[in-house]
Amino acid sequence: MLDRDQINAASLALVKHWRDGSKLDALEVPFRPQSRSEAYAVQAVLENQSLGKLFGWKIAATSDAGQKHINVAGPLAGRIMSDTVIADGGTASMKGNAMRVGEPEFCFRMGRDLAPRSSPFGIDEVLAAADTLHPAIEIPDSRFSDFTSVGEAQLIADNACAHLFVLGPAASTNWRAIDLVEQRPVITLRGERYVGHGKNVLGDPLKALAWLANELRGLGITLRAGQVVTTGTCHPPLPIQAGDHFAADFGVLGKVSVRFV
Repeated sequence: MLDRDQINAASLALVKHWRDGSKLDALEVPFRPQSRSEAYAVQAVLENQSLGKLFGWKIAATSDAGQKHINVAGPLAGRIMSDTVIADGGTASMKGNAMRVGEPEFCFRMGRDLAPRSSPFGIDEVLAAADTLHPAIEIPDSRFSDFTSVGEAQLIADNACAHLFVLGPAASTNWRAIDLVEQRPVITLRGERYVGHGKNVLGDPLKALAWLANELRGLGITLRAGQVVTTGTCHPPLPIQAGDHFAADFGVLGKVSVRFV
């Protein structure tokens, strides 16, 4: 089991590469996490190293395409820090980004706390704790030069490949009455049109939201009111480059966009 000094060393190494826009092959063996619990302990130190505050949570690999993209068998949770959030319609830098993909996502803002407890949260009670639904775009990246080979634990330590995040406006319609599973957001990129599908997000974006609440429950972490949860891409990750305009139209749920430089 990693001790506190080893956990801090692993986090400092990852944060340094994030700030420098540089990559590493793998964490050094003495402080390389070997389990999900060790990996999340490394990730947690990020809150003390970041220039921002905890804005919310992301879920990586909620679709088959997302799992294949980073070569893992299931979802991973990561932190969204406030200094990585870009305004809707804003500009995202491609500097240091090796993954170079954009992902359209369903994002929820919580209306009340979900504190850890012994029994799992059900979808209905997690839905009841949510306040608003937003269209969003995640722009992931990894501090590892070959993120497909380092494995689940190191990717969790690497904040589940969190990098930049774009939050669209809250849906003005009664989104609770809409079947999110069958929503088909339309993404436009370099003159091409792509269609996502709500079912790609763990079968249902609400199921993904519940997964995140329960992942945090298992870690003894409260999912707090005001925090957002972005639930993973509803379309296979789309390649991006400087000069692109990435726009996602979620129909009655709203629109979100970002430019890359």
